[in-house]
This record gives sequence, C-alpha cells and structure tokens, in this order.
Amino acid sequence: HSSIEYFNINNVTQLSDIERYNFDYSGTSMKALTMKKIIITDMYFSQDDLYKIFADMNITDMTIADSEMIHMLCPSSKSSFRYLNFLKNDLTDFLFRKCDNLAQLETLILQKNKFESLRKVSFMTSHMKSLTYLDMSNNLLRHDRAGVQCQWAESLAELDLSSNQLVDAVFECLPANVQKLSLRNNQISNVPSGVAELKSLEELNLASNRLADLPGCGGFTSLQFLNVEMNSILTPSADFFQSCPRVRELQAGHNPFQCSCELQAFIRLERRSGGKLFGWPAAYVCEYPEG
Repeated sequence: HSSIEYFNINNVTQLSDIERYNFDYSGTSMKALTMKKIIITDMYFSQDDLYKIFADMNITDMTIADSEMIHMLCPSSKSSFRYLNFLKNDLTDFLFRKCDNLAQLETLILQKNKFESLRKVSFMTSHMKSLTYLDMSNNLLRHDRAGVQCQWAESLAELDLSSNQLVDAVFECLPANVQKLSLRNNQISNVPSGVAELKSLEELNLASNRLADLPGCGGFTSLQFLNVEMNSILTPSADFFQSCPRVRELQAGHNPFQCSCELQAFIRLERRSGGKLFGWPAAYVCEYPEG
C-alpha cells in the first residue's frame, strides 16, 4: 500500500522458502508490474501460494518474462488486467482454462512458451470478451485434425501464429473476425479454397512456408496485403488478381520463379492495377518479342 505506480524488477533469485500470504489489494496505487529473469531455487512449495499473489493484483498491465514460469492462476474475481505479457516461459495448454475473470483483457503475449494445441488456445480466448491482440509465436502449436471445432474470442482482430508447427488444416481453426494474421515460418503447403471465411482479413503473412503457388482470396474478400516471401513458388497463377481484387501490396521475393509468359503477364498486370510488388527478383523477368 505504497504510492508506487510502476514497478520494474530484473534478475532476481529467490533464496528463502515461499509461504502463503493473503494480501488485500483494495486501495493500492500500483498500475503496472514488470518482472524479468526471476529464478526460483526451491520448487518444494505450493504453486498456488506464489501465483495467487500475481493473479489477483489490482493492476492493468503485468509482464512476467524469461522466468521459467510453468503456470498462472485464473484471477479469483473479475480482473482489471488489460495487458498480460508472459514472454519466454514454460507455460502450456493448461493456462487460463475456463477462466471467466479476464473479460477486460485486450492484449495477451504468450510468445516463446510450450503451447501445443491450437484448439485449446482458441477455447482459452473464448472467455476473453475484450481480447483484440494475441501473440502465440514461437510455440509448438499444431492443428492436424480436420473438422475439429475451434472457438475464438469474437473481438480478436490481430493474431500472430508464426514459427509453430501448423499445416494446411490451420485454416479450419482461425478467428472469424481477424484482420491481421501471421502464419510465417510454418509448414503450410496450400491454402484450401472454400474452408476459411475470413471476411475481415486485411493482412496475411505466409512467408517461409511450403507454398508452390499464390493462394486465392475466395475466403479473404477484404485482403489488401499479402506476404509469400521465401516459399517454393515457380509460376504465379494467372487468376490471382481475379480472386484477389483488393490486394494492393504483394511481397514475393526469394522464390524460385521460372521465367515464363505467365510470370511476365502477371507482373504487367500487377503494375497496371496500381498495386505494390516488393522483393520481386528482376533477373527472372523476361522480355518477349511482340506476338
């Protein structure tokens, strides 16, 4: 119950035993807490005694990063958290299961943890009625089973799933209202047509996957930005712009393009449409005589 509002603490080693402590957070001044590189030397204690202290804090912003944290309790009452950052820990799919007390949470960063099931992550967010940004990059996420239901927060607008183990089936488990989606550095070889209806999607990053062709936009009617750099695209499909009329920026560098009439026609059409094309290797552009 001090006047401190913002408290940052780095490089801490716990030396004494952790004991239960009941703290009354009402009337406290703190707004944000940041803790990084916390080392717990004695693991023989009740985990809840430690995590309850943080879960029930009456603050809006909390960061606990690079601390080998294996769990976090659901707040015991309606929480004021709006921003939670648990970067680089050991959190798993058990985090915030059936947790109804994070209705005000807007930003959740879980990058570099040990999450495995995309479906379980989706159900975790379904209770977070205000969530707009979720970072699940650099985990162990998979979604291989077709037809398995997912349930995301309807408010989720930006989702980062880069650097996981996701394949084509991921498009059956995505938030319906997402506007910015990163699937960079996964194992996607094809964007199935007629599967995902992401009518609000404006930005899609598919760089560093296994694509052999440009994806169509049948389910992405609002798409404006597409990144397909570092894939295995040889020749872009001729009907790309027919299915993607709103795309204004395409990043497609570092693909093994083969010089062809289709490639030449594609680049001319891109430039004629007024869009931007970045990273296209000029060495692969061929000039053919008229006729």
